[in-house]
Amino acid sequence: MSGPLEGVRVVDLTAMLSGPYCSMLLADLGADVVKIEPPHGDFTRLAGPYRADDGPEGLGGYFSSVNRGKRSVVLDLKSDEGRDQLLALVAVADVVVENFNAGVMERFGLGYEELAAHNPRLVYAAIRGYGDARTGVSPYAAWPAYDVTAQAVGGFLSITGLPDGTPIKSGPGIGDIFPATLLTVGILAGLHHAQRTGEGQFVDVAMYDAILSLCERAVYQHSYTGEVPRQLGNSHPILSPFDIFPTADGWVSIAAPNDRFWAALATAIGRPDMATDDRYRTTLDRIAHGGDVDGALRSWLSTRSTAEVVDTLGGLVPVGPVNDVAAIFADPHVAARDMLVQVEQPGSDRPVTLAGQPIKFTRTPATITARAPRLGEHTVQEVLTGWG
Repeated sequence: MSGPLEGVRVVDLTAMLSGPYCSMLLADLGADVVKIEPPHGDFTRLAGPYRADDGPEGLGGYFSSVNRGKRSVVLDLKSDEGRDQLLALVAVADVVVENFNAGVMERFGLGYEELAAHNPRLVYAAIRGYGDARTGVSPYAAWPAYDVTAQAVGGFLSITGLPDGTPIKSGPGIGDIFPATLLTVGILAGLHHAQRTGEGQFVDVAMYDAILSLCERAVYQHSYTGEVPRQLGNSHPILSPFDIFPTADGWVSIAAPNDRFWAALATAIGRPDMATDDRYRTTLDRIAHGGDVDGALRSWLSTRSTAEVVDTLGGLVPVGPVNDVAAIFADPHVAARDMLVQVEQPGSDRPVTLAGQPIKFTRTPATITARAPRLGEHTVQEVLTGWG
């Protein structure tokens, strides 16, 4: 069975993480994604990591993870031949995705208006640090941005970090990945519109905007209360208990903010009195007496292993161990949900493992269909022949 986007043709002009993650999602969903690379290739081809025993044709982990299931065509867009070949692809494509800085495609003579003239049905999608002038002119429009830039300006770092005010960025590159995911939603909406009307359009996501949207709680807190939310470590400003707690041998997440979960948790930790005490009856009460709630939990957790805690609370209240990746590899949930997928490594008999596709379908499964391509592994003529 093929994915739900079977037959959708995507010209992918992206590099690094944000754009390739977006087109990776489209490929996993069944679209035919053709990655256009300059002669030197996407920078992340050199970023690694590599396995010690892989041959020179082996693909690094960064590139493999977000470029799986795509084809690679090398074009020099600075040349007339390269531009002509791109236009030939665009003429029969459904989607173009790019994450260049503002103005780069226009300097190539390949901006949205030029491409739409060749294909009025085209959905042209872009990720930029501060968006595109077509949808709103930012004073920072010409500024470059990376993941950590977006986490900073979009407000994420102002509410994520230590209680002393030290900001701590997220481990995953959410400043790239969340805008990429939103752009995928935009592309799907644009495709739906194009199929209904025959009209394509330009759709873009600013990394700044995406992270601001992700931090929606800070926006309404400031609007409702006038407060400027700050870093709280692992706790929550308006829910309790809702935190990451130490156990005797590790860490565990416990979230029991509604009254039913709180009653079950208080009983499970041997404090049924706190389930009926008016000081802790509602979440607002528990926030007001957060020190008592926190102290009771930490006292109970301090003498128990993470496994014991999960065994006691699992299924009773929302609880989860703080898994490292080794624990994730061993977790039966991950196997049952096909969330670790083995993929061919060129030049090796031993596959590599990539994170699977979390969007599940019953009729048209989404999955990793193939490894990432070698640089220039495919040709324009090969693609055009396949596209009819």
